[in-house]
Amino acid sequence: MPRSIWKGPFVDGYLLKKAEDVRASGRNNIIKTWSRRSTVLPQFVGLTFGVYNGHKFIPVLVTEDMIGHKLGEFSPTRVYYGHSADKRAKRESD
Repeated sequence: MPRSIWKGPFVDGYLLKKAEDVRASGRNNIIKTWSRRSTVLPQFVGLTFGVYNGHKFIPVLVTEDMIGHKLGEFSPTRVYYGHSADKRAKRESD
């Protein structure tokens, strides 16, 4: 269930402050964050966030299409190696 409209999108306060600092400095540093739950705002367009996936920071360059989504959507936490039965069948057919 989405967040109510009257509350507005959720963004951690420190993330907004870091984004403003990077914008003011004019440099395009990677902003490291553990806040996967924060919503992407229009102020973030053009910035690069290092979103933590539980193992490492995945660099995410924010574009206009990402506005309204969560940062965690662009940093997968699981690695899919495929089904082991499919690999076994492929090996036997070769």
